[in-house]
Amino acid sequence: MTAELEPPPSRTAATPIAASRQAVLAAPLPLDCGVQLSPVAIAYETYGTLNAAKSNVVLVCHALTGDQYAASIHPLTKKPGWWELMIGPGRPIDTERFFVICANVIGGCMGTTGPTAVNPATGKPYGLSFPVITIADMVRAQAALLDSLGIDQIFCVLGGSMGGMQVLQWAAAYPERVFSAIPIASGARHSAQNIAFHEVGRQAIQADPDWRGGDYLLHGTNPRKGLAVARMAAHITYLSEAALHRKFGRNLQDRTSVTYGFDADFQIESYLRHQGIAFVERFDANSYLYITRAMDYFDLAADHGGSLAQAFRGSKTRFCIISFTSDWLFPTSENKHIAHALNAVAAAVSFVEIETDRGHDAFLLDEPEMFATVRGFLNSVAAGEGIS
Repeated sequence: MTAELEPPPSRTAATPIAASRQAVLAAPLPLDCGVQLSPVAIAYETYGTLNAAKSNVVLVCHALTGDQYAASIHPLTKKPGWWELMIGPGRPIDTERFFVICANVIGGCMGTTGPTAVNPATGKPYGLSFPVITIADMVRAQAALLDSLGIDQIFCVLGGSMGGMQVLQWAAAYPERVFSAIPIASGARHSAQNIAFHEVGRQAIQADPDWRGGDYLLHGTNPRKGLAVARMAAHITYLSEAALHRKFGRNLQDRTSVTYGFDADFQIESYLRHQGIAFVERFDANSYLYITRAMDYFDLAADHGGSLAQAFRGSKTRFCIISFTSDWLFPTSENKHIAHALNAVAAAVSFVEIETDRGHDAFLLDEPEMFATVRGFLNSVAAGEGIS
């Protein structure tokens, strides 16, 4: 069943009309940890129109701190969607041709069941009693959502960072359902360095006295400081040294000399503090713990006898892998590793490395070469499928 959420605010003519919905899965969701989770609600947004053959579905998977509001105004921040440059009429993911779906992941905090949801066994928020989730669980929930909508086939599944992990999991777990896939700035597993950065963030949250062992909602508190520090640390990894130098350098913030204190003397300090403060207004601390852990556990090769190629053996899915030269969180070498695995099993794959100094977050920014690549790939595979 589906239930309408609050209608989206007014938008400009260039912004696609979004439909906000929440689906409650008819059956319990089996999780990798062995738990059968129920009930499960999934919040999602759609853009465009589903054609009669249901052959024009594009599934967009969001990154760690993203949500379902890919191309519509966020209800909390009132800011445009995180991929508004990619999705819309005449844009690379053209909503005049494609029916776009973006769902908040399981474990999230924007309407999909996660640690803030009420545990039916206790009548209280789950908190840390919520079961640990994986990328595969996220994809399993999305598959169940599509089943509830009567959608069997996905024309294209795409996303960046953690979204790219979901894309790869979709292609490996449901190859018969995925016609094409575009993982962007991602990897087939989380590196030790990335796990380390996530652990710093989790420890910052758990060290905040207001975290209360994960039961802060019951105590009327919020570990804002810990979550803000976690966001600050993570945000550094999304950028590059060149981008930081170009944008901030050692410029001072609203002053002509240093204060010889611990205020935000430098622009970069002020920027990171702003990022932390803004983040806590829209994200849940426990969700941050769960979703980062899901990324840490992701290792597609390990799930297939240690062979990444084996994960894609026999796949008919067409792949386009995109990486960025300055991305040190998911460097080009990791993206090439995926391409090599696909080549090893004769899968249809193209690979594009985009020159930019914007770092990992380039997939969220105005990158004309990325737009051209996505547009060209979708046009090519759409022509093969007869999608006008």
